[in-house]
Amino acid sequence: MKLDPSIKIFRSDEWDKASALLQHVPIVFTNGCFDILHPGHLMYLQEASGLSANFIVGLNSDESIQKLKGPERPINDFTYRATMLAALPFVDQVIEFKEDTPLRLIEKLQPQVLVKGGDYEKKDIVGAEQVEKRGGKVCIIPFLEGYSTTDLIERIKNS
Repeated sequence: MKLDPSIKIFRSDEWDKASALLQHVPIVFTNGCFDILHPGHLMYLQEASGLSANFIVGLNSDESIQKLKGPERPINDFTYRATMLAALPFVDQVIEFKEDTPLRLIEKLQPQVLVKGGDYEKKDIVGAEQVEKRGGKVCIIPFLEGYSTTDLIERIKNS
């Protein structure tokens, strides 16, 4: 039997449904656009998933990416990006958020571990303060040099 990755995907109006499945289980949470999935993303996501049995990815909506990165982004729409992430066996749920930051989603899920890549400093990680106040921890996974969605898009444009 093949698993349909779409059962792991929750839109922004399904937060209650997603969080109900996670009650009383430790959660590791990360978030991002994941517009073009590349080896840097895969390494980071796999390492983050090893921090707990329940690994949740908050995924920016198309509209929030446009606000953050401009009108030409995202390259791939939410359904495409969410399907790619949900197909990874170490990702337990992909949950859309429409806001500029995932703070409301972090407050809803109350993860025990909040993870971001090495291109962030702890002071700049949205939700870090809230997670630590509840006794959770914030982990920064080293950045894998040579992989960037923005750089990949530029290489494609220039080829």
